[in-house]
Amino acid sequence: MKISIIKIGGNVIDFPEKLDEFLTLFAKFPGHKILVHGGGVLASRFGESMGVMPEMVDGRRITDKDTLDIVTMVYAGLINKNIVAKLQALKVNAIGMTGADGNLIRSIKRPVKGIDYGFVGDIQEINTELLDTLLSAGLQPVINAITHDKKGQLLNTNADSISSALATSLAKDHHVNLYFCFNKAGVLVDEKNEHSIIPLINEDIYAELRKENVIHSGMIPKLDNAFDALKKGVQHVWIGKAENLLLAAKGKTSGTTIERQRYDLY
Repeated sequence: MKISIIKIGGNVIDFPEKLDEFLTLFAKFPGHKILVHGGGVLASRFGESMGVMPEMVDGRRITDKDTLDIVTMVYAGLINKNIVAKLQALKVNAIGMTGADGNLIRSIKRPVKGIDYGFVGDIQEINTELLDTLLSAGLQPVINAITHDKKGQLLNTNADSISSALATSLAKDHHVNLYFCFNKAGVLVDEKNEHSIIPLINEDIYAELRKENVIHSGMIPKLDNAFDALKKGVQHVWIGKAENLLLAAKGKTSGTTIERQRYDLY
């Protein structure tokens, strides 16, 4: 089975028109597909309206009990069901899920090592049999960033990490491609120039770009995740704007493709 894992973030979710445009593209996207989403900005906005101010450390959310309640309501409720309803209107038989549904994603509460992130989950296991069953039945899972520990505790979990874990787990038995819809046109040489896209990155190119400090900060964990996924069997990883998703699916030049190193043998 050929499966595409597609991850969207706040740059799509927070703008109703962009979300509608993206879901129209997602509906046309060929083959079996799984949509993964977070929704941190919207969760922060709801939290602030309830007097719960977001606390971030190095871009990561500290999830206390009140924050967990809010992200669960926003991710698993408001955003997830909105997306599912819109996809149903587009004749996509979507099913909204947290990691607790069908024991889809089991995590453990992140151990405290200097910083206590609270109710944040580190992924331990993916129920690929359930995904196989759903996809074979023609359902398109829409998975949000809430997982569970199989002991009754929900956990807030990074959506990029969920996407990578789903892809690597499914890649053991399927042809899997992973798409990260980003707020930039791809990986850029110059962050201020949307036309300075690096179309292809492999290990050697990545090492050189890091050495020259072209790639730094938040892009490093994204690319580290991408290469880790490739090493674990994922066929193809793509980073780019949501509106270019169909072009990427058709193999046309758009965004940045991350691929395993290829060596010519003579």
